[in-house]
Amino acid sequence: MRHGSFAAAARERDADPSSVSRAIATLEEELGVRLFQRTTRKLMATEAGNVYFERVVSLVDGLDGAAAAASDIVQEPSGIVRVSASVSFGLERIVPTLPALAARYPKLDIELLLQDSIADLLDQRIDLAVRHGPLPDSTLVAQPLLRTRYAIAASPEYLARCGAPESPAAIALHDALVFPMEDFRSRWLFRDPDGVLSEVAVRPRVQLSNAIALRRCALAGMGVALLPRWYVDPDFESGSLIRLLPRHEVTATEFDTAIWLVYASRAYLPLKVRVFADHLRSTLGASG
Repeated sequence: MRHGSFAAAARERDADPSSVSRAIATLEEELGVRLFQRTTRKLMATEAGNVYFERVVSLVDGLDGAAAAASDIVQEPSGIVRVSASVSFGLERIVPTLPALAARYPKLDIELLLQDSIADLLDQRIDLAVRHGPLPDSTLVAQPLLRTRYAIAASPEYLARCGAPESPAAIALHDALVFPMEDFRSRWLFRDPDGVLSEVAVRPRVQLSNAIALRRCALAGMGVALLPRWYVDPDFESGSLIRLLPRHEVTATEFDTAIWLVYASRAYLPLKVRVFADHLRSTLGASG
């Protein structure tokens, strides 16, 4: 039911799809009802299948949680924990913390999937995902990791050539380095110290789908870029990038947004997932 196919369920359990199909057939025979309508292209739950699933899913999750809880009492974290994160956040923030985690938990194996697309936690068997910005409503469980703040960055070379904007409106006259998403590439939002909001249309010169690439273009003097503070604050401190309009808050979506730890909805988190999440909260949660 969760995966939408016998093949996906079999992959999660490292089993043959035919064994999953036989198990469902046996269950249908015991119940005396058909749980799924099967075709060569599609698998759909019947009305009886939906009713049965809704009644048993909490029981199955409860059994799994009870087994995991009992095991965690006498065991140290072990096994593979699969974590998904964006390329930039993973490389810049998560990877530097992994040596300490690995040293503390020698039986814990880490599989970190760095991808800028949104991973399907169930289909890709991901235990924990790190996601950015507003979250759509879903059955997933999300906990805030750190607040996200943005800043506009440009290189000293670019500013010497094109001048520094003295107001948010002046940003419209500059070459913008943007993410290829509607909000980021069309207008940026500003809030001054008095709370006054303004919206400024930007002129996209370069569109790049990765924060690492945007930062490199900014460092190369190609324009002004809206980037997260967790990523570019070291550049501001070193002087390789200059923060523009520092008295204003700026964003492309919402001023109050965050980076989240996201899990598949379940009553009990295995110990290996809990220690990884606690590690990220303790090492990254105070920054942002």
